[in-house]
Amino acid sequence: MIAYTMVGTHNLERALHFYAPLFSTMELDVCWQDDACVSFGDPDDVDVPRFFVGLPFNGYPASAGNGSMTAFQFADPKEVDTLYQLAIHNGGSDEGAPGYRPQYGAGFYSAYVRDPDGNKLAFVVYPHR
Repeated sequence: MIAYTMVGTHNLERALHFYAPLFSTMELDVCWQDDACVSFGDPDDVDVPRFFVGLPFNGYPASAGNGSMTAFQFADPKEVDTLYQLAIHNGGSDEGAPGYRPQYGAGFYSAYVRDPDGNKLAFVVYPHR
């Protein structure tokens, strides 16, 4: 259903420093890059949603949406832990350390971060039914 997500940045080089290690760990590659944006995904499979980060096309400053968040799903809580630590190490900020969140369902495990521009990301493991 989702083709791609895009978030804005004020500094593409800083955004690449933050996002490239995350997507590399997720075994996703750069699909497109120019002076204004970069996308990550699977260059050989257009059915895999892509994630873009870039300078806003309208020339206005980038801003993070209040209530906006992109979540990435994993099978193992260890993957969530690794990505959370990597995000923090590369300039992200904590929005919720890795852990179980039973209020969202038995077995729901997640971590929340913001990128250097304030865009919110979640790394999650959904409960198995």
